[in-house]
Amino acid sequence: MSFSSKTIWKEFSHSKIGIVGIAILVILFSMSIVAFVTIPLDSFKTWNDPASWLLYPKSAQPAWVNYFQSEKIPEHLILSPVVSSQQLDSVSVLTNSFLVNYQYDGFPSDFIYQYTVKYSGSPLLQVSVTRPDGIVLPLVSTSLPFAKDDTTYSSMIFSTQDVIAKNILDKKTRYAFSLDGISSEKIIFSKLDENTILKGTYVFQVRLYDVSEKPVLSKSNLILGGKVYGIMGTDELRRDLSVGLLWGTPLALFIGITVSIGSVVFGLVYGVYAGYKGRATDEVLMRFNDIIYAMPALPLLIILAVTIGNSIFLMVGFLVIFGWVGIAKVSRSMALQIKTLQYVEASKLMGQKDYKIIFKHILPQLLPYAFASIAISVPGAITTEAGLSFLGLGDPTFPTWGQILHDASSYSAAARGMWWWILPPGIMIAVTGLAFVFMGQAMDGIINPKLRQR
Repeated sequence: MSFSSKTIWKEFSHSKIGIVGIAILVILFSMSIVAFVTIPLDSFKTWNDPASWLLYPKSAQPAWVNYFQSEKIPEHLILSPVVSSQQLDSVSVLTNSFLVNYQYDGFPSDFIYQYTVKYSGSPLLQVSVTRPDGIVLPLVSTSLPFAKDDTTYSSMIFSTQDVIAKNILDKKTRYAFSLDGISSEKIIFSKLDENTILKGTYVFQVRLYDVSEKPVLSKSNLILGGKVYGIMGTDELRRDLSVGLLWGTPLALFIGITVSIGSVVFGLVYGVYAGYKGRATDEVLMRFNDIIYAMPALPLLIILAVTIGNSIFLMVGFLVIFGWVGIAKVSRSMALQIKTLQYVEASKLMGQKDYKIIFKHILPQLLPYAFASIAISVPGAITTEAGLSFLGLGDPTFPTWGQILHDASSYSAAARGMWWWILPPGIMIAVTGLAFVFMGQAMDGIINPKLRQR
């Protein structure tokens, strides 16, 4: 049966399982686009940089777990300010306000204010919080280091600093319970008459006073510590797992599709050429194919990764090297049948060159098989990369799903019950493989006459 691209798509569109595979693949490509649009490319460099994740919580569950339990776990919040400024006579006042609607059933673990200021002179920095009951608690009042010329100063204010505890303890008479030994964040977020949560809207205000010129807060963030964060939580290294899972999608598709296309194209051309030429050429090429086929792929991949390097691009090359041999055998046997057909014999008699006959008359007949082989080869490439990464032989600079599982194993995530670190990458590997398996089965129904008749 002669196949064209239109014929293949017409047959494929009648397969429900193939359409499901296409739908999953569209979702995966959409996730890849979201990753490229929303996540900076520099995240590759910072993925294994602990300093880039200091503001995130350690081993936090996903925030949506709060929807499935009665007591709400405090969420880790990284807040951006509402900025305003005013002029009081000769004093410039820059105000950053952070609004927190606190409706959780536990106290925050801490809070941190991170800032970067551009100024000259010695501006005054004041931090206070207005509670839902209207009480205003001063937290910090300090002068920044004197600078004669314009300078940039970066620092962080922690809730554990003694100055905050001292300023709050000056208000001790307002509270009906003892404040001795209670952390600053518990005092701020508790009721006056008992050590329980005061829910409502809190307003943290940061004010900069300067008489020389208007200071500039180029970076201003309030971090309210919690035990749940984001869509996918965080790992032991404080990394946002949603970033790794999103970036893992285009990486998995790149590895799977590149390896499968490279293997299928090379194996197809190699096998068809061997089958068409026949005789000594066929014998030599297929004996070389048998040598590669007999080599144990996984042990050799491990040796190559250890000795040569574990770059993701080298890994793709190694997978292509070991992935084409089976396709070459099948395409050779199909070429042996096709070259005996009358139109191929007629092309020879007309004096057409061998490469034209191969690429014009033989390879187009193998398109359905090629598409099916590409679809079926993708899951194998993805799982092989995941397996090597899980063994610690992957490229650590890329947040692939296998690398995430390797890190989870290194920190005993399973024994500690950190399911959000293990299940999502495992499910993503399975779903991606399933999409291509569905598409491969649909293509198999096109090239297999018995299945097509059914």
